[in-house]
Amino acid sequence: MVFNFDAELWIWDARRHDAWTFVSLPEGASEEIRELAGPPRGFGSVRVRVSVGGTAWATSIFPDKASGRYVLPVKRAVRTAEKLEAGDVATVSVEVVV
Repeated sequence: MVFNFDAELWIWDARRHDAWTFVSLPEGASEEIRELAGPPRGFGSVRVRVSVGGTAWATSIFPDKASGRYVLPVKRAVRTAEKLEAGDVATVSVEVVV
């Protein structure tokens, strides 16, 4: 299953000094992934393939208990390649790997 969406990049408050940057998946996509992805891995993670602009990589998404949505870490190399910073909106494609 593949989900395409636009999302704002944000910095995780608990780790500001490390500048962990994320986007939140839409609520509907998160619900669908939760129902269909099978048993979660460590920390509730789900393996995914992602693309933002012209950059693609494999990673995991993680459940955010506060919002009930999954969050996707966007590593520095991707942000640099795509000229993105926290507060920018990115077009994201997430494919769940089962």
